[in-house]
Amino acid sequence: MAFKIPLAWLQLAQQKVRFLVAVAGIAFIVLLMFVQLGFQDALYSSATAVHQSLRGDLFLVSSQYKSLTSAQSFSRTRLFQALGFDGVESVSPIYVQFAKLKNPETGEKYSIYVIGIDPGRNVLNIPEVDQNLDKLKIPDVMLFDRLSRPEFGPIAANFEKSDKEQVIEIFPFNALTGYRVRVGGLFSLGPSFGVDGSLLVSDSTFFRIDPNSRTSEMIDMGVVTLKPGVDAEAVLAHLRAELPDDVQIFTHQGFIDFEKNYWSIRTPIGFILNLMLTMASVVGVVIVYQILYSNIATQFVAYATLKAIGYANNYLLIVVFQQALILAILSYIPGFAFSLGLYDFAMKATNLPIRMTLNNALIVLVSTVLMCITSGTLAINKLRSADPADIF
Repeated sequence: MAFKIPLAWLQLAQQKVRFLVAVAGIAFIVLLMFVQLGFQDALYSSATAVHQSLRGDLFLVSSQYKSLTSAQSFSRTRLFQALGFDGVESVSPIYVQFAKLKNPETGEKYSIYVIGIDPGRNVLNIPEVDQNLDKLKIPDVMLFDRLSRPEFGPIAANFEKSDKEQVIEIFPFNALTGYRVRVGGLFSLGPSFGVDGSLLVSDSTFFRIDPNSRTSEMIDMGVVTLKPGVDAEAVLAHLRAELPDDVQIFTHQGFIDFEKNYWSIRTPIGFILNLMLTMASVVGVVIVYQILYSNIATQFVAYATLKAIGYANNYLLIVVFQQALILAILSYIPGFAFSLGLYDFAMKATNLPIRMTLNNALIVLVSTVLMCITSGTLAINKLRSADPADIF
């Protein structure tokens, strides 16, 4: 048994250049899988950043709701009706819309996500929002997302290094005149594939920015807080049974999962990321198959000789599988290392949460091993045909 592993290694290392090229090719496939998984995780994590930050037990949205970036309004009456159910402690509305923020240095306008909340009841579980909540009670004051993309200008940097008041212009879509707001603080939320940056304002300031968009009677999301010890699933079932069907109601995790499913199933980008991950695996199988098949063809006489002196097919097949495993492990290491650098570069360039996770590291490792083993299974058909009589 001690002879098996050295034989597999020696056959691979006999032609060093081919071996290094093979490892580099498989490592590139490993890198592609890491990139796909990294961007996929960033997509879901960034798309649900607001959802994950919400402070509440149940959430009401319109029955036409698809995602937070395309939210549909519904009557605030539904939220007040929910307040009358047993076990409900409080309710709070949230308003969202896109507007255009004018870069204070260049004058260019860029789309930004505006979130309006009741400053008397913070529904965002973000420490910086808690610390600056009183500032939102002052009219025309906003909190700016420090992780917003750089096209909005050095708003966060100017706020941190200077006590001088910054006045920013916000333009409703299709409006020629803007509304001036002051930067009262910063918070950290981050951009997503659909949002370049965010700002937080009070509900009263929200409607002053765009007074013609709608009335305060129409809200985009309702946050329901339950009394301590109350069964959330029981209240959820009661609300779904009693409230009209013009609203959808979710638990916190259910709301996050609904948003993930939208981006994964209903959007082209989710489909493309899944397709590219599948294609990377298929291409990897083909590449490893070609490597192993070529190696078997090169060593065909040696395999036939081993058969002639009494080694069974199973022994030779184990050698091929060992080669597949060696290729998988040696290729995974540089692929993993390069992906760490690429993740860091992409995160700095996009401000998206592209991070290495233990789950992704294990998924790619297992996928690489399975990819190489699958290729080995396909390649051994030539080995089975090695007949000593044809050689001697």
